[in-house]
Amino acid sequence: MTFDSVVGQSALTTTLKNAVRSGKLAHAYLFCGPRGVGKTTCARIFAKAINCMHPTADGEACNECESCRAFNEQRSYNIFELDAASNNSVENIKALMEQTRIAPQVGRYKVFIIDEVHMLSTAAFNAFLKTLEEPPAHVIFILATTEKHKILPTIISRCQIYDFERMTVPGIVNHLRMVADKEGIKAEDEALHMIAEKADGGMRDALSIFDQAASFSQGDITYKKVLEDLNILDSDYYFSIVDMALENKVADIMVLFNQILAKGFDSGLLITGLASHVRNVLMARDPATLPLLEVSRQQQERYAAQAQKCTIPFLYKALRILNQCDVNYRQSSNKRLLAELTLIEVAQITQPDDTPAAGRSPKRLKSLFQHITASQPKTVKQVAVAEKPVARPSKAAAHRETVQPLASTLEPAPAPKIPVKGIRLHSSLSFGSILKGKQQAPGQTDDEPIAELSAPEAAPAEFGEEQLSLEWRSMCNRMPQAMRGLAMRLKNIEPRILTYPAVEVVADNNILGKQITDIKGRIERTLQIALANDQLTLTVRVAAPTEKKPIPTKGEVLDTMRKANPAIEKLVDRLGLTIA
Repeated sequence: MTFDSVVGQSALTTTLKNAVRSGKLAHAYLFCGPRGVGKTTCARIFAKAINCMHPTADGEACNECESCRAFNEQRSYNIFELDAASNNSVENIKALMEQTRIAPQVGRYKVFIIDEVHMLSTAAFNAFLKTLEEPPAHVIFILATTEKHKILPTIISRCQIYDFERMTVPGIVNHLRMVADKEGIKAEDEALHMIAEKADGGMRDALSIFDQAASFSQGDITYKKVLEDLNILDSDYYFSIVDMALENKVADIMVLFNQILAKGFDSGLLITGLASHVRNVLMARDPATLPLLEVSRQQQERYAAQAQKCTIPFLYKALRILNQCDVNYRQSSNKRLLAELTLIEVAQITQPDDTPAAGRSPKRLKSLFQHITASQPKTVKQVAVAEKPVARPSKAAAHRETVQPLASTLEPAPAPKIPVKGIRLHSSLSFGSILKGKQQAPGQTDDEPIAELSAPEAAPAEFGEEQLSLEWRSMCNRMPQAMRGLAMRLKNIEPRILTYPAVEVVADNNILGKQITDIKGRIERTLQIALANDQLTLTVRVAAPTEKKPIPTKGEVLDTMRKANPAIEKLVDRLGLTIA
């Protein structure tokens, strides 16, 4: 009813009251801001104050004159309201503009309030613009919108713009406390803070939630009842998850996560809420940023206590992991699994690495039961292997290992590989660049070793034709993109064992033979590592004319299959199949 009853917009209401008191009024005003902050309310109060016959000294309406009584009884002919969301056509605007020609019978101005003005069509804006450019002296327009950027610049330039601010949590709490005292409702401070946070800066939403909570709790609003009524996840869960993550209790977090889902909460809600909680913990580390937490005093103390237990790197990494999960959540087909993996990563931030091996991917999940496996006693065989001295490689062996293996530069393949203990690869040059001879590490010559390899701990393993063929194809699949053509040609070659462990590769022509010979040393070393046999040797030769076999056509392949398998012959005849 009055400007003083408007909450959280003191600067704007003071400006409007001064305009009423001085009589210096514009012909058009634009009230913009988020929903539920008092735009339409201020427009109505301002319209009533403009037409008041006896305004007070501070610019408020008297609520006693005929104009004020007509407005309060909703029978005033000087104030017109139009909802542009449902009346956005040209005809609606033209009908409204017809009313501007008639002077007011009671009062001084005719005030036109157009709510949600951004919903007007382009034609309606153009029809309204003509009247706005040259309005009658007795007409004042008050436009209200939540999306100022959708209004035409020609409209905005002819209005006085008032930007309404979002309500702060303390401001909402103070107003709700006043309402609770007037209505005789008991309310806890934590419950009012929860309602204010849920309202997200809108006083109208806060009053609606307050009314709902008052009905649910029958006049005694408590924190627990608000959580139950609004179905909000209690902050105690977030505090518990962070405490468990600091202690690497992954299993306990998974159990708690399942309890949260059993209560009907969405996993995405948990992730976003946990991210906000970690942000609040980060703000609570510094007394200067502690007031940024729009929570009760008791909650601020809890955040400050937990902030003392968390390190800055832990909070930064947790925020990055949770934010990445929030980005990928909508696209994920298994949202629960994504949330579980995120919680596991957060719980393993402070957990030490399983192994000190260099080059381990940082995104690899660590062992969930490391403390259990570490406490188990080792077997006699494990102790013997651990205490076995590692033999130093001889000079001859070191000379053989100066050739960098192909495996150190090829892409990983899904094919299984035989593990080799004690081999560590360190390469600074890519396979393609070394092959072309265009790059070389600073200070390195052709005679210096490119890779550092330690001697195998066990005796050379035996391999057969089948295993040799498997590792040969695996090597071809891992070759870089620039060598895909050579890799496809190598797949058509079947290496064979001449005299174990000597392996022979037969090329179809001289060009392919030269290409294989250029990288023969790398291929040989790759097969030695893959087959765990350092004695393997590789020879390359070009096939003789009598050994060359023409590549069969699809028809010849089908004929061969029909002769070898009567069932295929029967299938082709019955269905009348042909090669496309």
